[in-house]
Amino acid sequence: MSKMSWVYGLHTVQALLENEPERVLELQALSTREDARLNPIVQMARQLGLAVAFRERTALDQLAEGGRHQGVLARVRERQPGDDNDLAELLDNLTEPALLLILDAVTDPHNLGACLRTAEAAGVHAVVAPRDKAAGLTPVVRKVACGAAELVPFMQVTNLARTLKQLKEAGVWVVGTSLEAGAKPFFETDLKAPTAIVMGAEGSGLRRLTAELCDHLAYIPMAGQIESLNVSVATGVALFEAVRQRKH
Repeated sequence: MSKMSWVYGLHTVQALLENEPERVLELQALSTREDARLNPIVQMARQLGLAVAFRERTALDQLAEGGRHQGVLARVRERQPGDDNDLAELLDNLTEPALLLILDAVTDPHNLGACLRTAEAAGVHAVVAPRDKAAGLTPVVRKVACGAAELVPFMQVTNLARTLKQLKEAGVWVVGTSLEAGAKPFFETDLKAPTAIVMGAEGSGLRRLTAELCDHLAYIPMAGQIESLNVSVATGVALFEAVRQRKH
């Protein structure tokens, strides 16, 4: 039986209704909220034949468990993350050079949500993360992602090192973010070919084996005195450098 969960936030719920309405079971909306952002979502749900219940704010607050629900929640069948087989199938079906985001043991759900949001905006084909010792899809992640968690494929793999080897065998270049000697600036790294950009964990960066398996190491040049960026911010810089290169 599919696991159920509450997903909240205007963007997240709208993305679900537009892209995977079969997963949505019902909506709960704020009874006192009448505005241009919520009403179209309610109307869309009704057109899809979904039940919409109106509740007081305290009831919605309890369902969201402290999250900022923005006046709307949806009870959904949770989508299970993909795995190595799903990733291989996705790559086989691509008609353009792959752009993948690999998160090497990112544990903060807010960072994962932000990375998913950025990945979707950059047109990333899939986000890949280890199954263990890393953040997975949770209501908090979905909310921070503002709908991107329902749009960009998310793959959890058992052995990240093995997955990186498989990607390389499939013709995908693996580019890791690192300040190690020999790393080149991202802006001097060719990201037009099929590429997987690997971001390290908060604080510790790439694990040793992960770094060793990368074809190239790259860094973001910093003009100020701070030596590093938050992983979600660094992800945005790296991914949109790939987007920039591919448009020229």
